[in-house]
Amino acid sequence: MRTWLPLPHTSLLLLLVWLLLNQTVAPGHLVLGSVLAVMIPLLTMHLRNPQPVIRHPLKALRYLLMVLWDILVANMEVARVMLRPQLRLRPAFVEVPLDITRDFPITVLASSISLTPGTVSADVSEDRSRLLLHVLDLEDEAQLIATIKSRYEAPLREIFEC
Repeated sequence: MRTWLPLPHTSLLLLLVWLLLNQTVAPGHLVLGSVLAVMIPLLTMHLRNPQPVIRHPLKALRYLLMVLWDILVANMEVARVMLRPQLRLRPAFVEVPLDITRDFPITVLASSISLTPGTVSADVSEDRSRLLLHVLDLEDEAQLIATIKSRYEAPLREIFEC
């Protein structure tokens, strides 16, 4: 069944969208929608980039809660910096070496960093070995890199086993 219906949930969603867009469940639309729902995933299957599966859902939940906490704390820190104009900001670009190389975990890492106020992921190197960040106020580059690697990258390596 997996060979002719590689993505059953996607096929069901495509069929439902087809019927909703046409606002009918007429037999002709059911047949045409079903054919499209089977053929589209089959024809686009080779375009999919296989990604790692979450191996440890509880660790993923803990990671999510940690990132939410970091977002809250960083918001307060950025507000403090912005409300005290006498503070001298030290914006900088920092390259963080990466141990993870798969697309999805790197995307989660970059998104986690960008969601935390005061830091933005700017680029990933072609070979996926470095992540370029822009930091609003950099105190210690080595400490920032160590924090990102231990606080964000290491849990992602465990979650995705990569």
